[in-house]
Amino acid sequence: MITVILSMAIFVLVGAISPGPVNIIATSSGACFGFFRTVPHVIGATFAYTLIVLLVGFGLNQSLIQYPEITNILKYLAGIYLLYMSFKIATSVPLNVTVSSGVKQPPSFIDGVLSQGLNPKAWLVSMSGVSIFVSVHTESTFYLLVFSAISFTVCFVGISTWAAMGHVIRDHLSTRTRQIRFNMIMGLLLSISVISMFFGL
Repeated sequence: MITVILSMAIFVLVGAISPGPVNIIATSSGACFGFFRTVPHVIGATFAYTLIVLLVGFGLNQSLIQYPEITNILKYLAGIYLLYMSFKIATSVPLNVTVSSGVKQPPSFIDGVLSQGLNPKAWLVSMSGVSIFVSVHTESTFYLLVFSAISFTVCFVGISTWAAMGHVIRDHLSTRTRQIRFNMIMGLLLSISVISMFFGL
């Protein structure tokens, strides 16, 4: 059992810690607003991923396999939302500047839920995880609950790491020019991740 739990944790960590839209948003927010103000986004994204694992584990994966157009619709919804988020990040207001446009608040719990819930990577990773660690066992419900608990814990740690990295580089972003440049770079990276999602790069 310990070996299975360890394997689950490594699997989830690889998915949670790798660069992606949710982590880019967390890093940007950590840099602009600090770690603690980014926690609602982290919790929202973690909650959404755990819910996805549970939904997939209780049979939604079969529906997604039968009706692949659902995945395509999800992909387009994700693309629109994440491009909107990339624009918000790229036009974020520097900390020492007050203007009428741009982001003035860190991403919320709902932003975390949406960015993760509409993230095709989250659905694909959860489907793979359920197939590997849950479906092969006769006590599938028990293993699904274990996998979900591990997913929640490790996902929270993974996204929090990116938010913390953003927080650490805050001192480097002490000037208006550096903040604007950083926000534009993060917005561009998020846009690239969306584009790669459509073209399979």
